[in-house]
Amino acid sequence: MKKTFKMTHPKIKVPRLVEAIKYEVKKYIKRERRKTLPLNVDFWDFDCRFGEDEGSSAVIHLSEINKYISQAEEKQLESFYLEILVKPGHRTKKPREVQPEE
Repeated sequence: MKKTFKMTHPKIKVPRLVEAIKYEVKKYIKRERRKTLPLNVDFWDFDCRFGEDEGSSAVIHLSEINKYISQAEEKQLESFYLEILVKPGHRTKKPREVQPEE
């Protein structure tokens, strides 16, 4: 999903518009996670970018999307750019801590 969301509408108030945008993003992520995984893939991972426009967008974590949308509302931005790209994810093992022998 690469989309520029507008934060102004002639009939819809900004708080309702923000809720609708958050819901649309959540629905997109759920839809992508339901897709069948290819072989040797553990989960669907997401690359996310957020900014006032595509050129000034910065990399963010998936869990921070709602926070950035709320910040855009507080800053009273007219629009913002959000990019969510799906990629295959692979789990890595955590290094085991060696127990000292007594």
